[in-house]
Amino acid sequence: HRGARRAVAVKLPALTQAGHGSTAVVLLHGIGGGRQLWAEAGSDTVRALAQADYRAVAMDFPGYGDSLALGLPEMDRMVEAVLALITHLRAGRAGALPVEAVVLLGHSMGGMVAQEVVARHPQVVQGLVLACTSALFGKADGAWQRQFVADRLAPLDAGLGMAGMAQKLVPALMAASATPAAAALAQQTMAAVPEASYRVALAAIAGFDRRAQLAEIAVPCLMLAAAEDRTSPPDMMQRMAGRVNGASYVCLQHAGHVANLDSPAQFNAAVLDFLHRHFAPSDGVTQE
Repeated sequence: HRGARRAVAVKLPALTQAGHGSTAVVLLHGIGGGRQLWAEAGSDTVRALAQADYRAVAMDFPGYGDSLALGLPEMDRMVEAVLALITHLRAGRAGALPVEAVVLLGHSMGGMVAQEVVARHPQVVQGLVLACTSALFGKADGAWQRQFVADRLAPLDAGLGMAGMAQKLVPALMAASATPAAAALAQQTMAAVPEASYRVALAAIAGFDRRAQLAEIAVPCLMLAAAEDRTSPPDMMQRMAGRVNGASYVCLQHAGHVANLDSPAQFNAAVLDFLHRHFAPSDGVTQE
């Protein structure tokens, strides 16, 4: 039929999935991260969620990991990738029922993307966990942002590459009690991020400001801070929680900015406690 429209295949981001629950928890990584930080030994939030009968889905943003073909991580592209994944989960796929609820768990930059998704499309998300993140990138004067970006790019501009930058930055992002294995995984992951992707992602979040929309969040929300996080300090995250109606606030002790690696047992327990209070776990039913 000539007038019929052909279905356009939407490219999904690269995924790591586990579990078959009716609630999907979509895990969004930070600027120096990747989906492996949610799934590999040392954090393994994916396994913890799946064992609790939730459907855990960790994704690579465009320009990261195995999602390089989706382009660079501009904010619009990152939001579009999350929306494509949510549509996919709600539609179901071979061997799995559609999910009934979607919770976004965003760490750092991933938390900013989660806020952006909810601000633009509030109807597609039923819950939020915002970990070690902010509603505003730095201070609202512009000069702070410019200086921060310049400082972050200085190692790259000096020719150190992502590996050299990771070696300089990661120690400051980890808690004093972080294990060598956790620090090594964080450093290896940041070193593997393409330099072009890092530069574009940094520009994407430099202008981020969703403070005015915090009061509009109408879904269960957990603000998850870390006591030794100097990038997203706990007092700032507590103020964020105060602007979201009914939000919960938890501060993890002996954890730094990459809290899911610093203190995985605490991190996963806090997330699961929130989920159990708002989203009763249920096993997915395999379709014939």
